[in-house]
Amino acid sequence: MNENALLISIVLPCRNERDHIEACLRSIFVQDPPPGGFEILVADGMSTDGTRDILLRLTKHDSRMRVIDNPSGIVACGLNAAIREAQGMVIMRMDAHTDFATDYIRQCLNVLRETAADNVGGPARTKSTSVLQSAICAAYHSPFAVGGAKFHDVNYEGYVDTVTYGCWPREIFDRIGLFDEELVRNQDDEFNLRLTRAGGKIWQSPRIKSWYSPRGSLRALFQQYMQYGYWKVRVIQKHRLPASMRHLVPGCFVLSLIMLSLASLFWTPAIWGLLGLTAIYLTCNLTASLLTAAKSRWSLFPVLPFIFASYHFGYGYGFTRGVCDFVILRRGPNRAFTHLTRTTSAANSSYL
Repeated sequence: MNENALLISIVLPCRNERDHIEACLRSIFVQDPPPGGFEILVADGMSTDGTRDILLRLTKHDSRMRVIDNPSGIVACGLNAAIREAQGMVIMRMDAHTDFATDYIRQCLNVLRETAADNVGGPARTKSTSVLQSAICAAYHSPFAVGGAKFHDVNYEGYVDTVTYGCWPREIFDRIGLFDEELVRNQDDEFNLRLTRAGGKIWQSPRIKSWYSPRGSLRALFQQYMQYGYWKVRVIQKHRLPASMRHLVPGCFVLSLIMLSLASLFWTPAIWGLLGLTAIYLTCNLTASLLTAAKSRWSLFPVLPFIFASYHFGYGYGFTRGVCDFVILRRGPNRAFTHLTRTTSAANSSYL
């Protein structure tokens, strides 16, 4: 890469992010500028909460920023619209729920150059503004919550199967295509799966620092992970194989509970199986909660079991529904999305 003339294009999808978008963008405005400079393309999903007014005001503050319409309100569509408008030779994704270290851009470029990887990023650090959010952050970094996903480990450096956000040479999109607009969630995981199966390399470095602000309630957390589980089924269906076996565990667990519950109505051994599986889960949950509280704050312990359960049952329930909709009922993505938003409050989430 010739960094002396390298323009960086930052693409940032958002929708109804009034509480987060200004802090996020101001953390981008003060980035150490690379020699070629950078542009910011914000794809707004037609926000209705005042986000658009904030964006328009900030464009007057910094001419490097442009706002692009994303009528669908779906992340993948917003990312693709911004990438099509981007002029840079390096594409860097950022997120409205995140603040970025002032050397974030510089470190991404350094790691991209040093590793010759096709995608680089940092681990998913978190920040909180309430006790519940602090507990969600603590659980987020526990292997019990996410099955040991490397991007939740703030100290891990090396090759990974996916990474937070991402920084790519633009040619990668010419080679393997843009983000899959069928996917309301998991579009980054699906893109990285395509990238690795095409021989690409993804590298995570703790030098690349950002701080993600997670959902602030158990209900919002459950719905977020329900959507992740739901759309993960579509990713697996399209590629015939999961990127990691950890993606199957919550769905298999919830499905086992459902099957054992139904079987216990007429088969006594199923009752013992249900009780045994429940006891194992409760033991693991409480143990993980104790270890997490000991590592962070003991005052978080009372809520941690419920947070872990929100991660697992949200994802597992969503995965089970995805199997029902995509595999058994053979609903297409548009019909499945309509059915999902009709039967949950997913349509009210800040960004679909």
